Amino acid sequence: MKKTFGWLALSSLLFFIGACKSEYERVRTGGDPDLILTKAFEYYEKEDYQKAQSLFELVLSNIKGTKKAEKANFYYSYTHFHLKEYLLSAFYFRNFANTFTNSEFREEAAFMSAYSNYKMSPTYRLDQSNTQQAIEEFQLFVNLFPKSARVQQCNNLIDELRRKLEEKAFGEGELYFDLKQYQSAVISFDNLLRDYPESPDVERVRYLIAKASFLLSENSIVEKKADRYAETITRCDDFLEKYPKSKYTKEIRDTRKKTEQAITALKKRLKST
Repeated sequence: MKKTFGWLALSSLLFFIGACKSEYERVRTGGDPDLILTKAFEYYEKEDYQKAQSLFELVLSNIKGTKKAEKANFYYSYTHFHLKEYLLSAFYFRNFANTFTNSEFREEAAFMSAYSNYKMSPTYRLDQSNTQQAIEEFQLFVNLFPKSARVQQCNNLIDELRRKLEEKAFGEGELYFDLKQYQSAVISFDNLLRDYPESPDVERVRYLIAKASFLLSENSIVEKKADRYAETITRCDDFLEKYPKSKYTKEIRDTRKKTEQAITALKKRLKST
């Protein structure tokens, strides 16, 4: 009896699953664009985004230029986002915002295009093309919709993304330093200071610039030592002026002193030759 009951329950479940599947297949293959579109919205509301997406794809070309196309394209863009197909959702939301310029959904589509790129922004150690794209689109959104309730969120996300770019720039400079490529380290850190003057890493960056400048001088050929030691003095003075009470102050003073001694020794060496 128990086996019979279990079999009946399983059969009912399989029948139910088959019925649901057959309904979707019936709609998908039925060729009725109005029914397909209606069911696409229904599947979307049920959060069955894969089926909704498939059905939207069947009718979008048929309803192009109609009022129905606006909402269908907007929801279709969202199916990609919900399925974590962020590259496609960024494309379709951006296309929607550029196509349906008078739509009530345009503002949200413009934001979601930027937000899709934000979702693709990787750890700072990887390529930051999506990060740059997201920043540009968030900034464009702020310019286009300055009174939007999303402006503050956009600014917060821009700050977050810029911080990631700062971390990448700092990591690159630090890597050059660790690899003893001191000239490249100085150039990289100088670029960071130019691009991100408000970075929380500025103090350590200036410290590493002074250290890298000294080590570059030490490892230079004789003909370049004088100019590079002079540059090191400038870098040390710049740090000491800006951070007189830094935890690095004593070390930078010592570096400056060593640089002065090296300059004196270099002058004696050149005189004797």
